[in-house]
Amino acid sequence: MKTDILIIGAGPAGIFTALELIRQNVGKKIMMVEKGAAIEKRHCPKSKTKVCVNCKPYCHITTGFSGAGAFSDGKLSLSCEVGGNLPELIGEDLAQGTIEYCDKIYLEFGADPHIEGISNPDAVKDIRKRAIGAGLRLVDCPIRHLGTEKAQDIYYSIEQYLQNNGVEMLFGYECTNLLLDGEVCTGASLTSADGKTSLDIEAERVVVATGRRGAEWLEHLCAEHNIAHEPGTVDIGVRVEVRNEIMEQVNKVLYESKLIGYPKPFKNKVRTFCQNPGGFVSQENYDNNLAVVNGHSYKELKSNNTNLAILVSHNFNIPFNQPIAYAQKVGELANMLANGHILVQRYGDILDGKRTWQKELSRSNLKPTLPDAVAGDITAAIPYRAMINIINFIEALDKVVPGFASPETLLYAPELKFYSNRIRMDEHLNTSIKGLHCLGDSSGWTRGLMMASVMGVIMGREIAQDAKAQ
Repeated sequence: MKTDILIIGAGPAGIFTALELIRQNVGKKIMMVEKGAAIEKRHCPKSKTKVCVNCKPYCHITTGFSGAGAFSDGKLSLSCEVGGNLPELIGEDLAQGTIEYCDKIYLEFGADPHIEGISNPDAVKDIRKRAIGAGLRLVDCPIRHLGTEKAQDIYYSIEQYLQNNGVEMLFGYECTNLLLDGEVCTGASLTSADGKTSLDIEAERVVVATGRRGAEWLEHLCAEHNIAHEPGTVDIGVRVEVRNEIMEQVNKVLYESKLIGYPKPFKNKVRTFCQNPGGFVSQENYDNNLAVVNGHSYKELKSNNTNLAILVSHNFNIPFNQPIAYAQKVGELANMLANGHILVQRYGDILDGKRTWQKELSRSNLKPTLPDAVAGDITAAIPYRAMINIINFIEALDKVVPGFASPETLLYAPELKFYSNRIRMDEHLNTSIKGLHCLGDSSGWTRGLMMASVMGVIMGREIAQDAKAQ
C-alpha cells in the first residue's frame, strides 16, 4: 500500500496534523493508523461490571480515536506555561498563538465557550499569596473543560470531518516497525490487533504520534534505528482524593490549581496535575497488564469528591538510561500488592505507619470513587524519595487548601506519566531520520490535549509549506 502522509496514532497530535493539512488544502493522500477503535466504538465495560475486566487486545480508555486524553478529564490548558516543553523548541509566541488557533477549532466542533479560572482575579491573588507562604508556585492557567462525555462528542465530530475530507483511517492496526532506506524513512510495517494480518505502507512522510501509551515503544525504535533522542523526565506519584468541600474555593476560582514545589530534603520538582472537581478516580491498563490510576471529570455527572495527581519528576543521569522501565517497575510493585488493581490508602494511616483496611474506608466522610481499588499500603511500593516528596508536598498544600492533609484523605497508586524519551528535533519538527516526525506526548515534548494539538498544527503547516514549495 502507498500513501503520501502516514500518521501513526489517532490522538490529538495526529488528529490536528490531518486537520491542518486539510485546511491548508495540500492535496496529499493522508492515511491515519490507529491500534484501537473508532471513537463511536470505544466502550469501557466497567460502567456495567463495576470492576476492570482488563480488556484485550487493548484498553478502550487509553486506546482508540482521540487517544487517552478524551476519555480522562477532557481539559484544554490555554497557556503555553502548561503542557510540556514544546515552547522551548518552537518559541513561546508561536506556541501561545497556536494554542489560540487550536482553541477556536475546538469551539467550532462544539466545545463549551466558558473558560474556567479567569472570573475572579482577587480570589486568585489570595490563593497565590497562600501558595507563596507555603513555598509553592501557583500557575493560574485558564482552562476550557470539555468534560469526559462531551469530549467524546467533539472528537466524534472531528473524526467524521476528517473522513468526509478524504482521510483514510485504518483502525485495529498497530505499527510494529519503521521502513528505512539508509537514513530516510519510507513507511511503516503494521500488524492487526489480532496478529493475523501484516502489511507494509510506503509514504513520503511518516508522522509518529502514539501518545503516552506509545512512549516505551518509540524509545525502543529510537535505539534500534539510531533516531537521535535522550532520556527525559518520568513522573511517579499518586492520585489524591478529597471531599469537594475541602477544595471548594480552589474549584470555584481556578477549577484546576496547578501548584509546583521543591520540598525538602530532596528538592525534586513536585506538582499537581489533572484536577477533577466533582470527578471520579479511574483505572487505565497498558499493554503489559500494568494498571495505573487516572481521573475523569464529566460535565453533567458529578461526585462528592475532587481528585488530582501529585507527581514527582525523576531525571536520571549516566549510566542509567531506562527511566520508563524504572517507573513501570514501581507500578508493577503497586499492582502486585493490589492483586492487579489500584492501591488506595488513607493519608493518616501513612503518617501512622500502618496499612489501610477496607472496613476503615467505609467509616470515613470520604468515600472512594474507584469502587474496585484495594485498601493497602502504597508506601510498600512507592520509592522512599518519591514518598517523602509527596508527604512534604501535601503538608505544604494543606497551607493553601486547609484540610487537604486530613487523615481521611485518600492516596491511590500508581500514578505514572511516561514522557521520558525525548526525540531530538529542530524547530521544523524534523528528526535525525529524513521523512520521519515524532509528535505529542510520546515524543517527550508535550503533556496533555492542547499542546499535543498545537504540535499537530505546526506539523501540518510544515508539511504544507514544503509541499507548496515543490
